[in-house]
Formats: sequence, structure tokens, C-alpha cells
Amino acid sequence: MLETKLQTELQNKVNKKIAPLFSKYNMDFSSLESGMKWKPIVLIIGNYSSGKSTLINEILGTEIQRTGQAPTDDAFTVITSEGNDRPKEVPGSTLINDDRLPFVKFKKYGEKLTSHLCLKNVNSPTFQNMAIIDSPGMLDATTEKDRGYDYMEVLGEFAKMADLIVLMFDPHKAGTIKETYSAIRNTLPEKSGEDRIIFVLSRIDECDNISDLVRSYGTLCWNMSQMTGRKDIPHIYLTYSPDVANFRKVADLWPQERKELVEKIYAAPNLRLNHILEDIDRQVNELQIVCEAVTEFTQRGRKLFRKIGKITVGIGVGLFCFGDVLTNSLVSLPQQTLISVLRGGSFSFMNLILPLILLFTALASGWVVFNNFGFKRLLQKTLSDSSDLVSLENEYRRNLWKKMAGKTNEFLRKSKAKDIRQGHSGNLAKIRRFLEDDLKKYYDKLRS
Repeated sequence: MLETKLQTELQNKVNKKIAPLFSKYNMDFSSLESGMKWKPIVLIIGNYSSGKSTLINEILGTEIQRTGQAPTDDAFTVITSEGNDRPKEVPGSTLINDDRLPFVKFKKYGEKLTSHLCLKNVNSPTFQNMAIIDSPGMLDATTEKDRGYDYMEVLGEFAKMADLIVLMFDPHKAGTIKETYSAIRNTLPEKSGEDRIIFVLSRIDECDNISDLVRSYGTLCWNMSQMTGRKDIPHIYLTYSPDVANFRKVADLWPQERKELVEKIYAAPNLRLNHILEDIDRQVNELQIVCEAVTEFTQRGRKLFRKIGKITVGIGVGLFCFGDVLTNSLVSLPQQTLISVLRGGSFSFMNLILPLILLFTALASGWVVFNNFGFKRLLQKTLSDSSDLVSLENEYRRNLWKKMAGKTNEFLRKSKAKDIRQGHSGNLAKIRRFLEDDLKKYYDKLRS
């Protein structure tokens, strides 16, 4: 399969050319790395009664997930086909320690999450090339018991991995759940693109009539406008479970969008390579702007070093030539100055000792001035407003800098005066070549 071959090629190139630079600038490469090395992922999220498990069972054609009106499953469940030689169910403790899978990064969230993470291995040819992740139902934060881990942060990590996110609502709680608000308002926009999210109003067969459905749909649209801050509401799929719905009622009253929704889920693998390229493009551009800022700061440090260096060398040369004249006039040492010896005295190495000491003292003093005063002052001034380190000529660059300014400042705070010798400009050239040459070639291959 061409997509799989290109994905492998791209992974090898990124690991070779770009991964070391992420490490150098203290940027997280794990999400990008995990996204490249596994299969396409569909993430199903919603409140506990929104029909997530019912939809998954329908797609699989068998009852894998428990269903019900009350919370039935509080785990992140990865459903895929790993082959008959793999166990039917793999616990979280195994998943987070398997380098072949993209779940190693979840180890940092501790045992509570690990015990609420598992993989279910199903016998399905379709799921050999994709996985569905069922998530714990969202709850109202005011009544929710402590999960033992940061649910929104974990959800964000899964969202970064996903090629498609299905956000489900039921007509009885049309967007009123506090965690749903937080997900739509903050977590999903930060971690995923809008094109990867589809919205679903499920269980519409439970509405008594069309007026009831319109009321629920209108409530959801209003709530979504408040959550997104936008007036234009994305398409909301209306669906139901044919296994539990009254067929005649459905056929007479409800819009038929189930087939289109299921087709979108099955089509998620076709988006995989394009999403990987988008993620690489985005994160390498983030890396580039950090590297640009550090390069500019380094160049300013070198310029300051040269300025102080010129003054220091001038003082050092002056002391080398005439410093012993000054000491001779003050303390009568040395008895013969370097100039007097050069004019006709008996020259020996001893005549160079004091001038050399004065020269090296001046040079050392210059370094002390640069290290303890000049560099520190430059760093302090830069950190007070680091935005002038990079060009912000358009909205994209401004938004990018807004996101990465903190990471840049964090890196600069750890800088030492000796770091101005590092070749950040060479790293910047490598990043630009990767974006302009390597990545462009893969976009062209994908379009061809």
C-alpha cells in the first residue's frame, strides 16, 4: 500500500533529520513520533449517555462495549484487530510499556490511568488498518468524583493522536455537561484541527416528535455557539441505533444520516498520511520559530562579545606595550621596561612576563565583564520582550509565536555566555531545508 510505504519513509526521514533537533531545543517529540508509527485512530467522546458504546458495537457488528443509560465503562478502551496470536484483551500496564504502540507517553499519568486503559483485540479485517478508542463518559465537574488523573489532559493527548474525533451528544443533555464545554472550548482546539472533529446528536428516536427533536437540536446549536464562540455551527449528524429504535417511527420521522456517519468513520484511514504531514508541518514550524529566536539571540550575543572584545583587546595591547611603564613609575618595577629594552637594551624573556600578565589579565577581565554583566543584561532585556527576536509579519507567525514564546523563553533562561559559540544557524538551515524540500516532496507524492 502506497500510503503505508510513504508513512514508513517519512518516519525514517523525520527520525534522522528532525528528531535530534526537537531534543536539542527541549521540545516534545513523543506525540509526533507516536502518531507516525501506528495505525489510523478514531476517538469517540461524549457524555456517559450519548450512545458512544452503542455506535461502536454497531460499527463492529457485535457487542464489544457495554451499553446503558448510566455510566457503564470508565476506561479508555482501544478497539482494533491485532491478529489471532495476540490476547483478546491487553491491560494498560502492557500498553504503556510497548514501544511499538503509541501509548508509552501515558505512563506519566500514573497507575490510576493505567488501570483505566486497555486494548480489545477483535476479529475484523477492517480494524486491521484502524482503531477506535472509546472514552469514559464526560461528567459535570461539580458532581464528578476524582478520577485520579487529569482527564482533560489525557483526552487532549488522545485527540492529538486521532485522525477523526466523533463528539456525541444525546437529546436530554445537549451540550450542558461541564467537561464537554471544556473539551470544545479549550482542549480540542489546542490539540486537533477542526477538520478532524464531527458532531453527532444521537438517540434521536427517543424524541417524542419532530418538535421535540427541533427543540433539542436548537438547544445543542445554542450551547455549541457559546462553547466555540462562533455563530457558524458545523454540521451536526442526527442518528440513532437501529437495534433499539422503533423502525416505523424512524422511517417516518427521522433524518437518515447514520450511513454517512458510519462511512466517515470507515474512511478515517484515508486521512492518515495527510494528517501526519499536517502534524509534522505544524510541529516543525513550531521548532523553526524557536530555533529562529535562539539563533537571533546567539547572534546578538556574539555581536556584544565582539564589541566588548574589541575594547578588551585594545586595553590589553595598551597594557602589553605600556603597562610596565606605569608600574615602573609607581613601584619601580620592572627595572627595565619592554619599550626601553626594545630601544637598545638587552632583551630577554623576563622582559615579557609582566606585559603578558597584564595582557591576559585584561582579556580575562573582558570575559568576566561579558559573562557577568554584558550577557546577563542582554538575556534579561531579551526575556522582558523576546518578540523582536523573530519576524511577525502575518497572523500565522503571530499565532505561532504566541504559542511558542514560553518555550523559547524557557530555553533562553538556561543559556550561558559560552553558548553563543553554538551553531544554531546551521540547525535553522536544516529545518528550513526539511520544510521546503523534504516535506514538500511528500505533499506532492500524496497529491499525485
